[in-house]
Amino acid sequence: MIPLNPREKKLFDWLLSYVDEHGYAPSIRQMAAALEFRSNSPVQLHLERLKNKGYVSWEKGRMRTLQILQRPEGSQGVYLLGTIAAGGVVESFTEHEPELLVDLPQKFRKPGNYALRVIGESMINAHICPDDIVILRPEADPQQLKPGCIVAARVEGEGVTLKHFYQKGSQITLMPANPAYPAIEVEDASRVQIQGVLVGMFRDY
Repeated sequence: MIPLNPREKKLFDWLLSYVDEHGYAPSIRQMAAALEFRSNSPVQLHLERLKNKGYVSWEKGRMRTLQILQRPEGSQGVYLLGTIAAGGVVESFTEHEPELLVDLPQKFRKPGNYALRVIGESMINAHICPDDIVILRPEADPQQLKPGCIVAARVEGEGVTLKHFYQKGSQITLMPANPAYPAIEVEDASRVQIQGVLVGMFRDY
């Protein structure tokens, strides 16, 4: 990483903090106010320097599209591992080359968390739409799950799906959030493996 001078570092550190908390970039005016600049010009100058040094990027004329390209060593990201069906059950979630997602709120960037892109409309009434990205945390013990939480579940002999989770005795119900799709009922709980529990979701625009 190319070193930053003190003012560039101050702006970059503030940007990291803001994006981690909110999940999106601030405006030029917000940057100037937070760093006590009297005008927007110094912010724009330092941002251009950060861009030229490879720390950030944005679409021309659209500062809200600003993205963090480099982070301090040891900062935690979340990997997008592939896609998951929100419809019926598929053999497994579709894998692809892992992509590191860094512009996420800090609360999502926990060790072990991972992301999958949604295919299908069975969770649409839970505000999870096709192409949304869901953030999941590992959970091996179904007994620790709250009724109605949303999980990525593998059903032995059938496949993987994203659904609301319910358990009564040895029976597990994987419930869609769309009446056009049927519930999946499994009589033997040992046939269901919970691969992840939903902790967040975000949408590309």
